[in-house]
Amino acid sequence: MDSVEAAECLERVSRGDEQAAYDLFHYLYPLVFRLVRAHLPRRTSEEDLHQIAMVKVFSKASQFSGKVPLEHWVSRIVINTCLKQLRAEKVRPELRMGDLSEEQAEVLEKITSTDEAPDPLAAHASRELVELLLARLGPDDRLLINLLHLEERSVDEVSALTGWNRTLIKVRAFRARGKLRRHLADLLSEEKCHE
Repeated sequence: MDSVEAAECLERVSRGDEQAAYDLFHYLYPLVFRLVRAHLPRRTSEEDLHQIAMVKVFSKASQFSGKVPLEHWVSRIVINTCLKQLRAEKVRPELRMGDLSEEQAEVLEKITSTDEAPDPLAAHASRELVELLLARLGPDDRLLINLLHLEERSVDEVSALTGWNRTLIKVRAFRARGKLRRHLADLLSEEKCHE
């Protein structure tokens, strides 16, 4: 099935065609699964969020105008669903050294004390440390950092996915990076106080 056939399927879904819904579900599953996994809130089940996003896609089937590719329309719904869930979760305002595992603390120590890259075996701990720092950001900031820096998407791609204009994306990303630096600096200053 290609994008045009999927759009036709969506139209049939809005008229109650169950077979079209089944076909469309299987066509969209990989896209929705990938987006949910990339933007999954910490305390939400991946499967639950995937189902919520798919229900929203199907419930809004009659709103699809065909002016944009179906995949972009679906991506926007899925990302907005993830953002809504992120906003619903309360995020602790600060990160403390005591919140880190031994491996994460070692990675942080190595990063701050040398110019060497962390040991590849510590990649998992590094990723967890990044996720802990990202969790201190608000949902919009976290989404932007994830899309721009971790997924390496362009500003235009982020604009298409979120509906935000380029200037807003650049300003928010600049501020989000500053917040990440402050969170890291706070964590490092706490570490120095304990030495």
